[in-house]
Amino acid sequence: METKQNYQKILEQTISQIEGLREPTTLMLHSCCAPCSSYVLEYLSRYFAITVFYYNPNIYPPEEFYKRREEQENFIAKFPARIPIKFMGTEYGSEKFYEAVKGLEQIPEGGERCFACFRLRLRETALAAKAAGSDYFTTTLSISPLKNAAALNCIGGEIAEEIGIKYLYSDFKKKNGYKRSTELSKEYGIYRQDYCGCVYSLQETRSRRQESETNGQQ
Repeated sequence: METKQNYQKILEQTISQIEGLREPTTLMLHSCCAPCSSYVLEYLSRYFAITVFYYNPNIYPPEEFYKRREEQENFIAKFPARIPIKFMGTEYGSEKFYEAVKGLEQIPEGGERCFACFRLRLRETALAAKAAGSDYFTTTLSISPLKNAAALNCIGGEIAEEIGIKYLYSDFKKKNGYKRSTELSKEYGIYRQDYCGCVYSLQETRSRRQESETNGQQ
């Protein structure tokens, strides 16, 4: 049986190895949205020179994609990082998401459809990191209590071997990371969406809300 990994401990070990280096270690950080990135940037910008990579073709509708991208840029501009944070945005391209999850549309949130989405976004992040000459790549996604950190780190490690670049193992919900992200969102007035991003998660959210309202009226 595979031993359960403590990804926060692995992250701390990596940080201890890079602290004190003459030049800051570079990191390509995939971000799904500004709220999730808030604590991650507060934490990691003390140790890494970070480029935030906003690549989220899963987000629906397009207006939501651009709203989240704008919120991400605004937060970076306001946040007083010790090492300046760069931003790399992408345009909307949902066809890649729908191609990646074809045949998995009916699988509930948190299952194989999500894993295919993780793989798409992490692979694109790794390619961007390789092209930019970054030392590491990783994602903010593990900060969510609803995201499977073990799956994310497994996928990240596999892609790192495929592309030939180091993956920063992490579980950002640890050390009250999610709680801190909600505090920072309030402090900076960041828009917090009420669904993960794709049309399927939006449909599930609306269905749960409607069911709750119906039960409340009975």
